[in-house]
Amino acid sequence: MDLNSASSVVLQVLTQATSQDTAVLKPAEEQLKQWETQPGFYSVLLNIFTNHTLDINVRWLAVLYFKHGIDRYWRRVAPHALSEEEKSTLRAGLITNFNEPINQIATQIAVLIAKVARLDCPRQWPELIPTLVESVKVQDDLRQHRALLTFYHVTKTLASKRLAADRKLFYDLASGIYNFACSLWNHHTDTFLQQVSSGNESAVLSSLERTLLSLKVLRKLTVNGFVEPHKNMEVMGFLHGIFDRLKQFLECSRSIGTDNVCRDRLEKTIILFTKVLLDFLDQHPISFTPLIQRSLEFSVSYVFTEVGEGVTFERFIVQCMNLIKMIVKNYAYKPSKNFEDSSPETIEAHKIKMAFFTYPTLTEICRRLVSHYFLLTEEELTMWEEDPEGFTVEETGGDSWKYSLRPCTEVLFIDIFHEYNQTLTPVLLEMMQTLQGPTNVEDMNALLIKDAVYNAVGLAAFELFDSVDFDQWFKNQLLPELQVSHNRYKPLRRRVIWLIGQWISVKFKSDMRPMLYEAICNLLQDQDLVVRIETATTLKELNYLFYLDKFHAFSLFLNCFLPVDDFEFRTDQFLPYLETMFTLLFQLLQQVTECDTKMHVLHVLSCVIERVNVQIRPYVGCLVQYLPLLWKQSEEHNMLRCAILTTLIHLVQGLGADSKNLYPFLLPVIQLSTDVSQPPHVYLLEDGLELWLVTLENSPGVTPELLRIFQNMSPLLELSSENLRTCFKIINGYIFLSSTEFLQTYAVGLCQSFCELLPEITTEGQVQVLKVVENTLKVNPVLGPQMFQPILPNVFRGVIEGERYPVVMSIYLAVMGRVLLQNASFFSSLLNEMAREFNQEMDQLLGNVIEMWVDRVDNITQPERKKLSALALLSLLPSDNSVIQDKFCGIINISVEALHDVMTEDPETRTYKDCMLMSHEEPKVTEDEEPPTEQDKRKKMLALKDPVHTVSLQQFIYEKLKAQQEILGEQGFQSLMETVDTEIVTQLQEFLQGF
Repeated sequence: MDLNSASSVVLQVLTQATSQDTAVLKPAEEQLKQWETQPGFYSVLLNIFTNHTLDINVRWLAVLYFKHGIDRYWRRVAPHALSEEEKSTLRAGLITNFNEPINQIATQIAVLIAKVARLDCPRQWPELIPTLVESVKVQDDLRQHRALLTFYHVTKTLASKRLAADRKLFYDLASGIYNFACSLWNHHTDTFLQQVSSGNESAVLSSLERTLLSLKVLRKLTVNGFVEPHKNMEVMGFLHGIFDRLKQFLECSRSIGTDNVCRDRLEKTIILFTKVLLDFLDQHPISFTPLIQRSLEFSVSYVFTEVGEGVTFERFIVQCMNLIKMIVKNYAYKPSKNFEDSSPETIEAHKIKMAFFTYPTLTEICRRLVSHYFLLTEEELTMWEEDPEGFTVEETGGDSWKYSLRPCTEVLFIDIFHEYNQTLTPVLLEMMQTLQGPTNVEDMNALLIKDAVYNAVGLAAFELFDSVDFDQWFKNQLLPELQVSHNRYKPLRRRVIWLIGQWISVKFKSDMRPMLYEAICNLLQDQDLVVRIETATTLKELNYLFYLDKFHAFSLFLNCFLPVDDFEFRTDQFLPYLETMFTLLFQLLQQVTECDTKMHVLHVLSCVIERVNVQIRPYVGCLVQYLPLLWKQSEEHNMLRCAILTTLIHLVQGLGADSKNLYPFLLPVIQLSTDVSQPPHVYLLEDGLELWLVTLENSPGVTPELLRIFQNMSPLLELSSENLRTCFKIINGYIFLSSTEFLQTYAVGLCQSFCELLPEITTEGQVQVLKVVENTLKVNPVLGPQMFQPILPNVFRGVIEGERYPVVMSIYLAVMGRVLLQNASFFSSLLNEMAREFNQEMDQLLGNVIEMWVDRVDNITQPERKKLSALALLSLLPSDNSVIQDKFCGIINISVEALHDVMTEDPETRTYKDCMLMSHEEPKVTEDEEPPTEQDKRKKMLALKDPVHTVSLQQFIYEKLKAQQEILGEQGFQSLMETVDTEIVTQLQEFLQGF
């Protein structure tokens, strides 16, 4: 691309590309896209964006296209890569001058220079850093600022590289320019401090900008530029000097107004000082050791004494607290349990910490945190009332503890209390002691102090476990406070609810629960409260918030149900409150408007249903009627639909067979959630499959609609996702529910899916497929083998060839045993087919099968399958077939081994009984056990027809041996028995006593 002729054309197209008219814009963008790979295009762009007479929007667009081109075409290995000649020209042009008048364009140019530097500096661009160093020395303000801006972006980019060779280059660079960077920063800092008193706001702002940029450069060099920075005097000198500079800058804030640009830049610079310390501590904790004492003294004095009054601001306080917290928690400063095993550096740091955190210091920090920083402000109280959602978003978003004052103070309190709990526990207990009894509702300050102390006691619940008799405190102090209805008591009432929620999973006696349920009922029934609430996204955030009383009661209620093991939830204690609680929670679900809130309420309802199980049935009618409406309303809110699915799962489990009444709503929900052609399946699939499964398990019988949903299964099997296990459980569910109808409709397609799946999936997946085949043969021994005929030859081959995975071999033998025992004619035809394939006689092949069966019987670990193998092989007897008689010893060995697994001895009669045999009696279900599902009942009925559970192995062996004796005669039978080991014969005779 010729520069002279092309410039005007490219300029015209760039101008068109800034148009608001899509008819003009689109063709221009297409043309620019075609030029991206043309030699010379980026040289033209460079000429355009460095021409200050052109339109700003055109120049901006040129910079952006140049920047994108670096990402795509600058690397030598990239397709359509720029030539080395053009890159050399572009590099030279980029640093020819630093006089861009427009801030936004100047920033973009600095960024793209840094992108090139990341790839080319220093090897292909050795002149970049020297040029920048010289340029930041010039007297021209604009050029100096732009060079400094570029210097910062280049340093930032080079510091981010992580390969060892790149880090070595950055270490060399840092060593070479660190002294200059320090001098530059000190120069601009001194200039700023001199100009603050001049009253020239423009000059102050200009020098402050340079101070900020030079400090950003130093931050990257200090934190990322040295392997052992504590050995570099310049680095440590700079870090030690930060504290004095910080004091100077904080004092400057007194003379700079609160509502101007200078103030904003000043606060950013102060925060940047703290970021240098925090980053250095994070990356080089050992090198930070000489700074521990000064950092703690500085932070504590400004945050917890009068020194900071009038000069500190919220973000600075947060940063100081983070610095204290990181020092307190740093593992590099914690000695081993065996103190002598710790490194000298760790011991030194630990001693500095211990010397600083004396009893008076810790006491003052603790008291100030609670009595000053924990106090609710008027602004917070108003926000809770007027905009709970806004308060939630502001206080609990992401890493809020790092940036917002309230979460930060609470995290600091938790960490310090955990580290120094022996010192601080008496302090907090004393504060608690002074607040016993009711508080005057007219004394708002006293109410807020009690709220703050209760906050501390809740946050330190785990540390106070042995020091607070919470049960007595709950009964004598907290419950009465929940009953105070005065409007001014609302903040404290919320806090008490939250506090109880914190302690529930820590320390709460079982016999106190009814009192708690009573309190929750009373709170949930308070109809005078505003109900519109918004929530956080996790239970932890829920417990942190101070919402309206009604919601706090709900949040506490959730705590009662989630930590079941800790809380030792007992259904009998809760049942008297079930109807009231469920009704009130359902009302809350209808009243709230936001998706997050509805999700949490549904979560609690799900927990209730799950805990009380079938006893929920009388109370769920209203919820059953409401859920279809909520599902329809939540069409655009997939996470709410997930919560509805979870609720439905527990609802179906609670309703059992009665869940069939939900099918008009339930089945379309399952259909949509598990249809991979529908976009919502990305969110709903896992819960939808779980709902499908529990619906099958609790279904009293198959319906055409329930059968039709299985059309979704084939694409799900093709996904081979982590949900595959649930898919197999669903398939088994259909087999147990209605094997004949299901197999007649879907067996061909399912068998084809299995044949395609088997070579692709893991060993565990293969086992799952074969379990489906096994269950089918168990449920339907006549139809099953025919339906899965294409798979059975693979099973046969696996047995003959001695499958190497024991778990797979075990199930191969189980499948083979089912066919042999329950469908001998099909086994015969299969043996005939495989004999042709292996080019063997049928008898010879049968002998090989029996031999491998005997050899691999130890792969079978389940007693049921061991007995099945014995029954299957014994079913070959009586026989005059020489091959079977040749394998008689092995058949008897397996039979005796199975007897050892399934026979139990009656200690009184000294006789043996087959423990696998099942009776028709219904087992009694204890209170702690869940009642059997419909599928459990179907499995029980199936077991009552299964030879494994209906045929006595003891008797079966006796009858088969008797019949074999009759065929061979006494002498022939004795000869056959002599092929069996005498010890095995002795054991067999012992088991067969009485026959």
